[in-house]
Amino acid sequence: MPRPPRVCSVAAMLSLRPLRRYQLVTDLVLAGIFGLLALAVELASTEPSALENIGACVMVVAFTGAVALRRLSPGLALSLAWAGALLQMGLGREPSPTDMAIFAVLYTTAAYGSRRVFWTGFASAVGGAVLVTLYLVVRRLTSPVQPNDVFAIFAILLAAAFALLLAWVTGALVRTAMRAAENSRAQRLAEAETIAEQQRVRIARDMHDVVAHSLAVVIAQADGARYAAAADPDAATAALATISTTARAALTDVRQLLTQLRHTQAEGPQPRLTDLDALYAHVRAAGVELSVDVDPAPPGEPPAAIQLAVYRILQEALTNALRHGVDRHVDVHLGWLPDRVELTVRNARVDGPSQPSGGHGLIGMRERAQLVGGRLTAEPQGRFFVVRATLPVGAPQ
Repeated sequence: MPRPPRVCSVAAMLSLRPLRRYQLVTDLVLAGIFGLLALAVELASTEPSALENIGACVMVVAFTGAVALRRLSPGLALSLAWAGALLQMGLGREPSPTDMAIFAVLYTTAAYGSRRVFWTGFASAVGGAVLVTLYLVVRRLTSPVQPNDVFAIFAILLAAAFALLLAWVTGALVRTAMRAAENSRAQRLAEAETIAEQQRVRIARDMHDVVAHSLAVVIAQADGARYAAAADPDAATAALATISTTARAALTDVRQLLTQLRHTQAEGPQPRLTDLDALYAHVRAAGVELSVDVDPAPPGEPPAAIQLAVYRILQEALTNALRHGVDRHVDVHLGWLPDRVELTVRNARVDGPSQPSGGHGLIGMRERAQLVGGRLTAEPQGRFFVVRATLPVGAPQ
């Protein structure tokens, strides 16, 4: 059975905040020192009677408890501070240094309290200023209030409100600073997670490109070696050599990617245009009749990001042609214009659903083009499957 809302609100106000051990020990030690000093001050200013001494001790205990619990439970500390203040006024005692506990509690209600405790502390500061003004005025009132006394009463109210609200406002400013620091820290963590996720996606994309291409070449060469082993041992030996070279290169690339996973700040070497000849050699070694046309040639050194995108897109497009093409002829065209590079890969396609349409490879090619501000299409055209990409040469590295 749920508790009544009033009980729930009281429980929320008196809830405990998580504190580290050293914080709790520090608060208890400071509260103990405060209690001893406050007890000495109050007993020294008390009339020598048992009732006055007991009242002073109870008041000091309430204020000491408020100081001890001000960070652990600001709501409970505020309640104890009110109890001590009301007892002090009930005993007719003068304001004393013991009342410093009230300022400490108002500060912590604003700095560490829940939203309910935060505004309860504000109301306590305002209400306390009015109450202490009435207490001081009534206690010293010996005759009816005169017009000249209004200014004095207003001055007392203003001074009390300023002192109490100053403690509360200071805590509110600290609360705002802590919230800003938490938000900034959360934003930095979110940005770091986003960067890490982008890094993982990039490495996964590179891993797919490397492994898919290398395995396609290995499979093609293994099939060729199996068929040629009896009729042409030299061809089988050459195919096995290509398998070995391709596997070693793939192993090197995978090791580089794993190194980047261990050390996220180390980018490692990335493929460039100068590595395209080795890529073409691997594809030709797999038995593909590869025709490469570069016209016009690059006018200078393209940005590294463009070089990487061109390499990876060509690698994936040639891998798809090797895996899904019906013959061994593939045409590659690269046109380096002043403001862009146009890339085309064309191979004969098979009829039916076996031609790639939306796998990780095609998605990765489109993502690579988009990352550098370009666009890519991969679609059947007649009896051919054509990959076209346009990348801006002026894209930032």
